[in-house]
Amino acid sequence: MRLKFSSIPLLVLVLSVVPFSSPQAPTLPPIAPSRRDSNPDIPNRAQKEMEKKANEQRQADLKRDADKLLQLSTELKQYVDKSNEYVLSVDVLRKAEEIEKLAHSVKTKMRGDN
Repeated sequence: MRLKFSSIPLLVLVLSVVPFSSPQAPTLPPIAPSRRDSNPDIPNRAQKEMEKKANEQRQADLKRDADKLLQLSTELKQYVDKSNEYVLSVDVLRKAEEIEKLAHSVKTKMRGDN
């Protein structure tokens, strides 16, 4: 079966119109947010209050840990002063490790990564 040249433009026209003739899905209106509270700032205020308390607790923890670091470093200095160049106490190593752990904890709390 042969197609005539006159039927080719008709075929092209039909194929170009088909995509535009398909039915489109109806669009729905946007859903308006519901108003449950008459004052939407109440949850925001509660959140800010919780954050404030958490920051106050973090600051108290930092102060306590800094005081502990001062105490440990003073003890470490006393141990080192008592030792000599030939003798290094195991207590000195333990204090140094404890200081290192506490310093890392303070650093993490200062960053707010707890």
